[in-house]
Amino acid sequence: SDNFTRSLTFRRSFVLDLERRIIPQGGHFYFAKSGHFYFALTQYESSHVYPNLTLCYISVHLNYNCRPELFMRQIGIAGVQMNLAAGDNVAAIRSQLAGLLRVFPWVEMVLFSELAPFGTSKKFARAFPNPTQAHFQSLAVEHSIWLIPGSMYEQAVSPETGQIQLFNTALVINPQGDVVARYRKIFPFYPYEHGVAPGDQFCVFEVPGIGRFGLCICYDLWFPETARTLTTMGAEVILHPVLTNTIDRDLEVVIAQATAAMFQTYVFDINGLQAGGNGRSCVVDPHGRFLHQANTHPEWIPLQIDLDVASHARTNGVRGLGQMLKSFRDRAVTFDVYDPQSSDTGYLDSLGPLAKPKRLSP
Repeated sequence: SDNFTRSLTFRRSFVLDLERRIIPQGGHFYFAKSGHFYFALTQYESSHVYPNLTLCYISVHLNYNCRPELFMRQIGIAGVQMNLAAGDNVAAIRSQLAGLLRVFPWVEMVLFSELAPFGTSKKFARAFPNPTQAHFQSLAVEHSIWLIPGSMYEQAVSPETGQIQLFNTALVINPQGDVVARYRKIFPFYPYEHGVAPGDQFCVFEVPGIGRFGLCICYDLWFPETARTLTTMGAEVILHPVLTNTIDRDLEVVIAQATAAMFQTYVFDINGLQAGGNGRSCVVDPHGRFLHQANTHPEWIPLQIDLDVASHARTNGVRGLGQMLKSFRDRAVTFDVYDPQSSDTGYLDSLGPLAKPKRLSP
């Protein structure tokens, strides 16, 4: 029966997995979480710890009528690894989105890969807002989802020079169709992403009732300062659209995993296929564990995640061990390398200009 109540006795290993945070709910019971199990605690009877800490017993009443989904910061997120042409992919994105949500209607946020709508050709660059943005806004409303449709090249006038600049820009659209964030890639892939200006603002946005999400694009994540900044701003999920079709894709997967572990964050690292990349998208949890690793064929990657896993990892340590965000907060050292006034850049200057390598032979 869904309503029956019983007493259970647990072993020490189970009890120590219980989150120390016990949340009052309604004044007559408490809610607690242990791994993937959720309990309404209506009576705490006794607790005993043996001197050698080998056993710990606790007796509680479990109310199976509790609805745990009311107490978790869960959200369904899907990454789309899809075949992309070198030109207009907007209709294909619309089709993929419809198919995905027909099969997985519980998904609340969808992420496409870098430059998915139009590819790398700068002839598609447009100022924002534009009809393509409006189309994606209408899709977000139609499906009632948070939508990050990859990125697009944006034309913008420089306030300093009055000249047209190009940015690699990603939009965040909420289920009401509002553009809640517009992020310009801070680290274009120089010297290969020639002619694209760097952005200078980090992007963190709030999903009400769930938590904060950070957004960065492809090469941004190769610089740990990016993830450091996003997580210091409170992001517990990093959304990372990429376009990688080169032999270093395996390194990007390693970087995604390392970022998740170092900053106790979810990382959704979504690549495209064909003209849009060589696939191998991945999703990593705040303990550095892969939740999914895609191959090199089209995939929908829908996952239900719980942001409390990130907060628990930051409070109690990665896999119960390192608490790196707290250690960074409490550090005794300042990093002079980031101060242009005091930093010695002699060695970095000796590396020469940022340019494509040349042939070794004349």
